[in-house]
Amino acid sequence: MTSQRARDRLATKLKEEGIRDQRVIDIIRNTPRHHFIDQALHSRAYENTALPIGHGQTISQPWVVARMTEALLEFGVPQKVLEIGTGSGYQAVVLAQLVSQIYTVERIEELLRQARRRFRQLGLTNIRSRHDDGKLGWADEAPFDAIILTAAGDAIPHAILDQLSPTGVLVAPVGSPSNQMLIRMRGDGQGDFIQEELAAVSFVPLLGGIG
Repeated sequence: MTSQRARDRLATKLKEEGIRDQRVIDIIRNTPRHHFIDQALHSRAYENTALPIGHGQTISQPWVVARMTEALLEFGVPQKVLEIGTGSGYQAVVLAQLVSQIYTVERIEELLRQARRRFRQLGLTNIRSRHDDGKLGWADEAPFDAIILTAAGDAIPHAILDQLSPTGVLVAPVGSPSNQMLIRMRGDGQGDFIQEELAAVSFVPLLGGIG
């Protein structure tokens, strides 16, 4: 089901599960998630669940997308955001409706090709994308006001942390496949970070290289 009723039910579910930022709720309500998955799964597009998108990857659960987006916005709206792991493009599209510029990196070329097509179809011109090893970030465009990772490693790669502005915000899943935690790191302006644990999550692993 892709009706507005299904989208409204999802928005209500997000509120019930603790999402507080109304801007985020409204954008997820109005973003056509069914465009980001295979047609065979359209009937499940507005369920609060992760869904496969091929190549061993998934489109994240809407609550996770909402929570990560909300966490990036809590201390102010960043102007320039780096996303590691474009995937279907859904998280980038949600963010692009809130911030000035998104830079997104994807290691799987076919997924990036599909995501770029969706960006064009939705008329979003503030998303720049790159086929590259996400662990390297996008150094040519650093520093970034915020960085979001949509895959989990044991730690945040130093190359990515180095691209965060001194007072920037990073949101990412960290840990092993069986024990992951969504964390937020905020730069204190002096070279150190304040780290918070936000929620237990389950993401695909953060891999190097390109494919």
